Amino acid sequence: MRKTVVINVVGLTQRLIGEHTPVISAFAKSGSGSTISPVLPAVTCTAQSTYLTGKWPSEHGIVGNGWYFKEECEVKFWRQSNRLVQAPKIWDELKGLDPNFTCANFFWWYNMYSNADYSMTPRPNYLADGRKIPDVYSHPAALRDRAQEALGTFPLFEFWGPKTSIRSSQWIADAAMMADVAHDPTLTFIYLPHLDYNLQRHGLDFGLIQKDLREIDRVVGQLLDHYQKKDAHIVLLSEYGITNVHRPVHLNRVLRSAGHLALRVERGLELLDAGASTAFAVADHQVAHIYVKHPERLEEVRALVRAQPGVERVLSGDELAQLHLDHDRCGDLVAIAEDGAWFTYYFWLDDAKAPDYARMVDIHKKPGYDPVEMMTDPKDKWVMAKVGARLLKKKLGFRTVMDIIPLEAELIKGSHGRIPEDVEDHPVFIHNVTLDGAKTISATAVYDRIKQLVLD
Repeated sequence: MRKTVVINVVGLTQRLIGEHTPVISAFAKSGSGSTISPVLPAVTCTAQSTYLTGKWPSEHGIVGNGWYFKEECEVKFWRQSNRLVQAPKIWDELKGLDPNFTCANFFWWYNMYSNADYSMTPRPNYLADGRKIPDVYSHPAALRDRAQEALGTFPLFEFWGPKTSIRSSQWIADAAMMADVAHDPTLTFIYLPHLDYNLQRHGLDFGLIQKDLREIDRVVGQLLDHYQKKDAHIVLLSEYGITNVHRPVHLNRVLRSAGHLALRVERGLELLDAGASTAFAVADHQVAHIYVKHPERLEEVRALVRAQPGVERVLSGDELAQLHLDHDRCGDLVAIAEDGAWFTYYFWLDDAKAPDYARMVDIHKKPGYDPVEMMTDPKDKWVMAKVGARLLKKKLGFRTVMDIIPLEAELIKGSHGRIPEDVEDHPVFIHNVTLDGAKTISATAVYDRIKQLVLD
């Protein structure tokens, strides 16, 4: 088997490869590559699970970054157990072919409790006094200890939230190279999220994102240098392309106004009660899963959602099957946003009654994805001073909350999830050897290509 590394440069597309990415550009010119026809929804967890299993969402069950857990009557995002993926992974097959094969997985999702030999994923410590302490989970456990002793604590607050920076991607790359020196796995997966941040904040504004492109290009260059010295097969790929948006669409507010949403009021604030609702939307970038309690009301809800400005299509039944989304976890309806639009999870009508988590970075409590967690109020000149004061309070042992996230969805300028019309905005698969020369491959074909490179 041939040593292989798969570097996931999140958000990378042909449109972004150019003068600001000289290392990636040179790698692409010296090797060969394809664009990937994106899986629907074109979001992190679905795309990664499709690549790692070679199966569609209808088979592996990862229909989004989150969904409605029907047995618990709760919406949950960003779960971590690998057992949620209902299909074997590429390392399972390769281990069966060669008992000496080993695999490392650095920060690809559903990383916990898989059969990968070496793995690492974000896992904060949630303390009894309300503090969230940056940390990671690893297998074996000593991998975590060695990495944080050498590199410092994983910069969790620069991995997600208003303070995102290149430091998190750099840390992941450094940890992967450390593990490679120590263990020399046959196949390594590395996740570099950096481009995701400002592409969602600013869209495809090269005047604002060129620094980010140069920063990720430099990290990729370090990885290429490391693995080229080991004569490895190298793949650069991405999960989706981000395109410009200008219209947030609040489907849960529409469903609320039509009497479908159930709410609880606690301490004067509103909470979505999914289990009691007759219909609600789980928003995930430009795709929303809509769960309808009573089948006889399905067409009523479909017509209501389809009529909203910014909604392109509403899928159900055979349409979901044709797009490989016919799985029990999927919504009864799936809404696709128009080009330039995206879906929020917002369900309140009065910001004064928004739940406390709405103004915080809290990926596990929100019943949908919230990119505004990367923003602070641009009109508040003192916001960072407030953050500093609250951090000091936490260190002194006082209870406080970081309620600094604005409720302004209009701040977001880039999104993904739908299939972009222009192939320049599709994800890429670039490698340093020639395969079959195909210009376009399906998302499920990524599995076979990686396997081919390992078996070469």
